[in-house]
Amino acid sequence: MKKSLVTFTAALAGGLIAMAAYHFVVKPNSSSLDWNSNIPAAFADYSGMPGAGGDFVVAAERTVNSVVHVKTEIKTTSYDPWGGFFGYQQPQTQMASGSGVIISADGYIITNNHVIEGAEKMTVTLNNNKNYEATLVGRDPSSDIAVLKIDESNLPAIAWGNSDAVHIGQWVLAVGNPFELTSTVTAGIVSAKGRNINIIGEGKSSEVLPVESFIQTDAAVNPGNSGGALVNTNGELIGINTAIASRTGSYAGYSFAIPASIAKKVADDIIEFGNVQRGFLGVQISAVTEEQAKEVDLPVVSGVYINNITAGGAAESAGLEVGDIILKVADYSVSNVPQLQEQISKFRPGNKVNLVIWRNGKEKNIEVELKNKSGKAELENFEELAAESISSLGAEFGVPSESECKALRIQGGAKVEVLSTGKLRSAGVKTGFIVTKVDGVQVTSPEQLQSLLKAKSGGILLEGVYPNGTRAYYGFGI
Repeated sequence: MKKSLVTFTAALAGGLIAMAAYHFVVKPNSSSLDWNSNIPAAFADYSGMPGAGGDFVVAAERTVNSVVHVKTEIKTTSYDPWGGFFGYQQPQTQMASGSGVIISADGYIITNNHVIEGAEKMTVTLNNNKNYEATLVGRDPSSDIAVLKIDESNLPAIAWGNSDAVHIGQWVLAVGNPFELTSTVTAGIVSAKGRNINIIGEGKSSEVLPVESFIQTDAAVNPGNSGGALVNTNGELIGINTAIASRTGSYAGYSFAIPASIAKKVADDIIEFGNVQRGFLGVQISAVTEEQAKEVDLPVVSGVYINNITAGGAAESAGLEVGDIILKVADYSVSNVPQLQEQISKFRPGNKVNLVIWRNGKEKNIEVELKNKSGKAELENFEELAAESISSLGAEFGVPSESECKALRIQGGAKVEVLSTGKLRSAGVKTGFIVTKVDGVQVTSPEQLQSLLKAKSGGILLEGVYPNGTRAYYGFGI
């Protein structure tokens, strides 16, 4: 089936999935509202259905005050060739919005990375209509999770639930702020688990390794719900609403949430370390085919087939082999790749995990000590990595003069004053280049540039201008 993916925008993003020939996947964060009065409404009586009535009321009351409205401001610029001898960039501000969930009484809030990506200002509105300016604690493009912080105490933090215990067919509620309609609650059931819809890695660097194992529901989720809560009938957080299946950008029957098992681990790591401590098996894998199952006498067509093993990785050290089929991770059955990713993502480098594999016609238990991206069974020191990344640029930065800012119509930046051997010189940067953006985020000082680079990994795009007015763009990896 032919697929096409719609690029993220500040307000709405989506992509085509292989659900049906006419279904698109959209990341539902937007501030637009489009009513079509020509579409008739259908009504049904749910009063006699299991889990309805009082159970929904209790769950809603326990969670609605824990879900917040996240509003963002994204600075963009458009080039005006008639604005002077060299032309200049006309600054513009785009507004977008989504949702978030309070996960601690002292102000930590979890949301989607795509809700806040590129934002220069983030405002959080509580259910009591109080507004706070939020700061970004950290973000993880691989899982589409970000953590914000507001300066407040005694907040109504939500209770975490166990997404591994979620069953297909059980009732769930989606709580968020669709179409700027704050504190909206919708109900549905879990339609499927372990869905990979190939949306997180869209348009990202090859260094971003998507972790997708979505909970699929039929609870109505619309633009603005991104980053909001998916809860069970006890009011416990079991997922973060992230995407919808739609051909219009609005709800059309299915929505997708990041399981709490992934979201909590990522949020905990960001709060404790500033980044995600991700453990790796060091394998290339695929879902088991019927032919492979027959070849090795596997009774069911289920599990994850090991196609290749990374030299020096965790799998090789533990004695895993090409052709092994992973059936369980720490007592949790894994029937496909997304489920394996979900279970492994709960652990950090250095953690030991028991795997049940199929080899030589029988099950075998193997303990694997997970390793970090560098191939070591230990936690990453992100401060050292950041310092190494910045020093590898081979440049010293200063502040552009007031006259330069005025002539170039820029609001500050980081000017390359000394250039030595390093990534910037290799990318073609020359002395005097003034960095004004990193991956689309405005840079107004050398300190801000270094702060932004500390949170980066993989591909980086620098935008800026030379003193003679020539604009330039440089890409490299860190």
